[in-house]
Amino acid sequence: MATVLVSVFCSDRTGLVAAITGRLFDLGADLGDTSFAMLGSGAEFTSVCDLPASVSADEVETDLSRLPLLAGARISVRPFEMDSAHGPAGTITHRVVVSGGDRPGLVARLSEVFGEFQANIVRMDAQRLPEQGIYVTRFSVCIPTRAEACLTTVANTAGEMNLACTVEAV
Repeated sequence: MATVLVSVFCSDRTGLVAAITGRLFDLGADLGDTSFAMLGSGAEFTSVCDLPASVSADEVETDLSRLPLLAGARISVRPFEMDSAHGPAGTITHRVVVSGGDRPGLVARLSEVFGEFQANIVRMDAQRLPEQGIYVTRFSVCIPTRAEACLTTVANTAGEMNLACTVEAV
């Protein structure tokens, strides 16, 4: 068995996740950590997969490139040389959502606060919602110690930028 990183970037189309994951299933791939996101009018799919010994990374890349929905896509399948299981720092303890007007440096400032408290950002998603006139940033984080102080500092930092902040303990 080989562990690979499958990356696909293309124009967004309905059915992309189904097409990609269906083909990976047909090839016998076992999906691990996987993400999908629209980025502007594009879409990005990324997955750490275990492949059966009978299937090579090149075969996966070739098969995916033959899917009609992936015409013109940038597809990469390469060995994943890191541990595919994340340790304790990958356990999400809190979800933090910050929203309001778009501010230069917003993601950097909030990320720095998490870093000051040794909190690990497990996932982050940010979107402009022009129809609502807001920018929304969602963090899924692991805060191993001093969670209350960290979250208070994040909320204060958001408040200094006139942004709303909500927190959910997981």
